[in-house]
Amino acid sequence: MSEQEEQAEQIDEQFYRRADAIIQLANEQLKDSERGKVCASVMFASARFTAWVNACDAQSSELMAGHRDQAIAYFVEQYRLMLEHHIDDYTANFDKYMGGAGSQH
Repeated sequence: MSEQEEQAEQIDEQFYRRADAIIQLANEQLKDSERGKVCASVMFASARFTAWVNACDAQSSELMAGHRDQAIAYFVEQYRLMLEHHIDDYTANFDKYMGGAGSQH
C-alpha cells in the first residue's frame, strides 16, 4: 500500500464532508463568476486560513517567523500531492467527470 493510500485510510469521514462543503460553495459562486476567479478566491482563502492555523499553533511571532519556511514547505508539498492526485484522477476519468466542457467540480 502506498503512503498516500495509508494516509487516506486514516482520514475520517468528516474530512470529505468538509471538503465537499467548500467545493459546493465554490460551485454556487460559479453562477455569478468565472471559474478562474472562483478558483483564485478558493486558493486565496485556503492560504489565508492555513496562515491563521499556523499562527494559532505558534507560541509567538518570533517562533512563527522562525518556522516560516518549514511551514510553507510542508503546506506546499501537501497541496502538490493532493493536486497531483486529483489531476491524475480527472485525467483517467475525463469523459466520466467532464461530460461537457463546462461541468462543475
